[in-house]
Amino acid sequence: FNDVAGLSEAKVELKEFVEFLKTPERFEKLGAKVPKGALLTGPPGTGKTLLAKAVAGEAQVPFFAVSGSDFVEMFVGVGPSRVRDLFKQARGEAPCIIYIDEIDAIARARGKSNGGRSNSERESTLNQLLVEMDGVDPSTGCMVLASTNRVDIMDKALLRPGRFDRQISCDLPTLSERAEIFGVHLRPLYLDCGNRAALQDRMAALTPGMSGAQIASVCNEAALHAARLGRKAVVDADFDYAVDRVSSGMERRSRVISKEERKIVAVHECGHAIVGWYLQHTDPVMKVSLVPRGQALGVTQLLPNDHHLFSAEALKDRMAVLLGGRAAEKIFFDRITTGAQDDLQRVTRMAYSYVTQYGMSKRMGPMTYRIPASGSEGKKGVADATAEQIDAEVAQLVESAFVRSLEQLQKHRDKLDAMSQSLLTKEILTYEDCVELLGPRP
Repeated sequence: FNDVAGLSEAKVELKEFVEFLKTPERFEKLGAKVPKGALLTGPPGTGKTLLAKAVAGEAQVPFFAVSGSDFVEMFVGVGPSRVRDLFKQARGEAPCIIYIDEIDAIARARGKSNGGRSNSERESTLNQLLVEMDGVDPSTGCMVLASTNRVDIMDKALLRPGRFDRQISCDLPTLSERAEIFGVHLRPLYLDCGNRAALQDRMAALTPGMSGAQIASVCNEAALHAARLGRKAVVDADFDYAVDRVSSGMERRSRVISKEERKIVAVHECGHAIVGWYLQHTDPVMKVSLVPRGQALGVTQLLPNDHHLFSAEALKDRMAVLLGGRAAEKIFFDRITTGAQDDLQRVTRMAYSYVTQYGMSKRMGPMTYRIPASGSEGKKGVADATAEQIDAEVAQLVESAFVRSLEQLQKHRDKLDAMSQSLLTKEILTYEDCVELLGPRP
């Protein structure tokens, strides 16, 4: 467990499983039944497989690792046969751990999809897994661990006590956990810095929302970038490049952009940055870039805190920031372009959530409304009249956010001119550049 950074609560739970494997008699003397297994849940890349291996390593028992997709074949009977063979082999090596990665490949709720023979084969495989787990005797030291990032679609029969007795959540790392994870992945790197702890804290602050796997990728990309440039050590600039590479995609400097389009992109990105700078309930601007990455012609990166709750005012401010680019185009060129497509999709989703999920609309009241997903014809949602009211409220929210963006940019028009010109010259503006151009954040 010393090699696993973060996930402190999950490690506490799994350390108990190590004790189950090492000294089951201690629990049996008290009349306790040793759990048959645990299901590790959480987003991809959060360390579920690493934790399962750590349990086997701490307990010093054999580790049988398979993927849920390994059981799924086009031939009838292959899946159940493989399940039987796996458990038979594991019982012969007990005490041991059976680990099934991405178990949702075979453990989806039965009777809810029309997959023909493949669906029937998956259900047969699931039935065999249920039978085998019922036959597991924890006193022999044979334990089943599994992982999934889609626990919502799994069959309830598999989740009941007596099969997977525990569900252990592996969430995205917090700020302190990210610093701890960086500490692990920075160890093998040759760094040109005097204070590793300060670098860990800086990188943790620059990577909100990243998983452990993404953090590992950032460290590796930084080392590769340093080697590519012929450096003898990894420096801060390499880590800045790596964060952009992992979060926004690779640089596409070879992408040809006309002088006019380049100016439009610069004004658009500065619009996001300026609106976000002056509104109260928004995250600080970390970087504004004119370098094309992935499919984006420019990027404005904010530095979000580890928020869990948002007020109505915060959501309205975020909607205004998303529309800041379109508003800047309108003010500067008196026309709009297709560059705001992704912004419009995001602000529309946020506005619908504001009305239908969070109950923040005064007109619609503190209620949630079930809106059918796209392509789900025939499923009953809300009444037509209610749907029209929701659409009208969403349109009003988005229009109000756009007006607020226009007001902020018209108020700071001189800042928009200066900042967009500076971005065209430098291509990348840092937080320090923004402070110099816009003044201290209110």
